[in-house]
Amino acid sequence: MKKRHSQSGVKGLIIGIILIGLVIGYYYYLSMRKAADTEEKPVEVSAVQEALMRDLDNNYPPSPREVVKYFGELTQCFYGEDYSEEEQQELAMQIQKLYDEELVANKTQQQYLEDLQWDINNMKEQKLVVSSYSPSSSTDVEYFSQDGYNWARLHCTFTMRQETNVTVTDQIFVLRKDKLGHWKIYGWKPAEEENQN
Repeated sequence: MKKRHSQSGVKGLIIGIILIGLVIGYYYYLSMRKAADTEEKPVEVSAVQEALMRDLDNNYPPSPREVVKYFGELTQCFYGEDYSEEEQQELAMQIQKLYDEELVANKTQQQYLEDLQWDINNMKEQKLVVSSYSPSSSTDVEYFSQDGYNWARLHCTFTMRQETNVTVTDQIFVLRKDKLGHWKIYGWKPAEEENQN
């Protein structure tokens, strides 16, 4: 009788240990699952958000080619990406930071924003998107001095897509160095206009 009682005590002890092990195991499983759920997942950043992250006050593009390259990135956002009204305003302000003060002075802020909106709407109506851009290589940038300023001139090719049709346009950009040593876009025009002169 004593043997049976001690055997049932041992069985009870073993069952108790197993139950405690199961409770601890289940608690561990839940805590690990919760930790995995709360781990930060990488945040998806859109092309527009990425373009807007650039701090031009502290990280202005160092060369004419880099300025035109960033202009191309912003242009591609305007005419090829989805964005909110607020992001459109931010893109408009960001691209203006690349412009020479004389170019900015050509229009009031209101005129600039209205013209930009008209241009965006026009491109959307035509189902035109800027699918890519390609500025001249650094070795093809032409530098010159005139009227006491340093200037740079280079080409940038924009590829536009309208459904299945693809068009390539070559634009000539002229940039002028400002007092801070930053290259600013003074203007641009299609290369074919240049060839007609």
